[in-house]
Amino acid sequence: MSSETPIRHLIVLGHPGPEGFSHSVAAAYGEAVRACGQQPVMRDLYALDFDPRLKAAERSAAGKGIPGDDARIELEQLRDCAVVALVYPIWFGMPPAIIKGYVDRVLGSGFAARNLMEGTPSDLLHGKRLILFTSSASTKPWLEEQGQWLALRQAFDVYLETIFGFSSVEHVHFDAVVEGARERYVDECLARVDEVVHGLCAELLHERRHARFERHRALHD
Repeated sequence: MSSETPIRHLIVLGHPGPEGFSHSVAAAYGEAVRACGQQPVMRDLYALDFDPRLKAAERSAAGKGIPGDDARIELEQLRDCAVVALVYPIWFGMPPAIIKGYVDRVLGSGFAARNLMEGTPSDLLHGKRLILFTSSASTKPWLEEQGQWLALRQAFDVYLETIFGFSSVEHVHFDAVVEGARERYVDECLARVDEVVHGLCAELLHERRHARFERHRALHD
């Protein structure tokens, strides 16, 4: 039996409705991860009553702020994960406040102004993968026409990848998600989640096996 720790996926959910589409996406992600023999770690920020407000003690230009108790718990959950998956709706052209607060208080913990100026990635996040599953009531073409889609990608996805040093970022978006959406459409969306996650898990497993092979070869060269 292998003694290797399982590949862990941190699923961060930011939607208040327990029966909503985002919850179904997060659940489908977790099921797909388990089916691949990897480990999902679910963090439902609303259910946890996570406070999105960055505290004065947590904020430090030198990166020496002191995380609050709830942020420390989330940092521990994040530490050994290979993937950070953010699942949330797009509201008024932006992620919900609770997701932005998670970025401020958790992903940004210990990150200093000098990191930005020097291009130094986050010690905690560097090399991890970031994947986002979002939804909106409007259509993606409409978001593109308004310039909102490009703005979201540049201001959130690409920016987080660059400053924190994620190895990659992928964004899967589902549009026209409204109350009373056809069951067939929802099923198609969840099938897409399953497809994407299975592909991601396969890539992670390949990377682990390749790294193991390279270590073995280095020991015997």
